[in-house]
Amino acid sequence: MNKKDANVNIEKKHNKHDKGQIFVKVTAGILAILMVAGTAVTLIYALF
Repeated sequence: MNKKDANVNIEKKHNKHDKGQIFVKVTAGILAILMVAGTAVTLIYALF
């Protein structure tokens, strides 16, 4: 196995890791928005 093959394997693993990391960040963002929205709706409902 030469250096070029090793670099290709590292890049493939790195791309999979990036996709997973992006998915986790998007999911965390959606959950954060839902929590803030739920809190806001609850406060509005409690005040009226």
